[in-house]
Amino acid sequence: MLSSARLAVIAQIAVHGSIAGAAEALHLTPSAVSHQLSRFEKEIGVALVERGPRSLRLTDAGRRMAEHAESIASLMREAQEEVTALGQGRAGRLRIGFFSSGGIRMVPLALSRFVAAHPQAELGLLPGQTHELLPLLEQGSLDVAVVFDHSVMPYPVPPNLEVTGLLSDPQRVVMPARHPKAQRGTVALSDLADVPWIATHGIPPTPPVLEKLCRDAGFVPEVRCRTDHYDVILGLVRAGLGVALVPVLGIPRNLEPGLALAQIDGANVVRRISMVTRPGNPNPLVPEFGRALESAAATVQAELNGRTGTSTGE
Repeated sequence: MLSSARLAVIAQIAVHGSIAGAAEALHLTPSAVSHQLSRFEKEIGVALVERGPRSLRLTDAGRRMAEHAESIASLMREAQEEVTALGQGRAGRLRIGFFSSGGIRMVPLALSRFVAAHPQAELGLLPGQTHELLPLLEQGSLDVAVVFDHSVMPYPVPPNLEVTGLLSDPQRVVMPARHPKAQRGTVALSDLADVPWIATHGIPPTPPVLEKLCRDAGFVPEVRCRTDHYDVILGLVRAGLGVALVPVLGIPRNLEPGLALAQIDGANVVRRISMVTRPGNPNPLVPEFGRALESAAATVQAELNGRTGTSTGE
């Protein structure tokens, strides 16, 4: 195995043309450089320099070895710079999973801030549901999972994962604007026992939160359709096919015509949105993205707080 110190000696001799010049560049004594050169030639069994009374010239083998030495030194500098960048979080790969409606505003806002500060970072982005993302996080396929559960039905996060709360997303009943109770602003779920519902699938293995709320209100909802796409839910409600329970984060800021929102009378039902990570993950980009995500969540929470609790699209 070639010694990096001896490669540096032959490279500097090629640059400066003398042992004295190489010694000065390497901060060594001329005798130390001469010793390294002699050991190098002995180890590889090839003369690298032609020594004269007052001169020193590289042999063909010496010139070729000097070229290799410079290439190796360049690779070593590149390796050090790359590893240092990875260790300091200036580069590297970050794999993020997030639920769909989190990808409308909060996660993109966090990513824009993160990428501005870490332009060399490589991102892997995976939309998914809580029950899909957490196993991937445990297995090491993800570095961060942005997930949700419900205040009335907490989702059991594995104890080996760390949860950081981000924001509370209020749930609202969405109904056609022409519904008799659309103008009241609040509605009791029991008053909607006889109408069809457009519902989500929920987070397996827990039942959908709508079923629990309706069961607590004394009835079993008639579910006409299930989908986790809120734009589809809103479209079906606007068409008069039922009512739905939708988080405010999944509702456009400008409510579409034909829709009305109402709070659930006597209940404060929210989605709890959290960041989940693996304790001990050495990826330095994780805390960097975590700070960007918490900042974005604070911005989105202020926006949600500023939106009216009830409204009607005309």
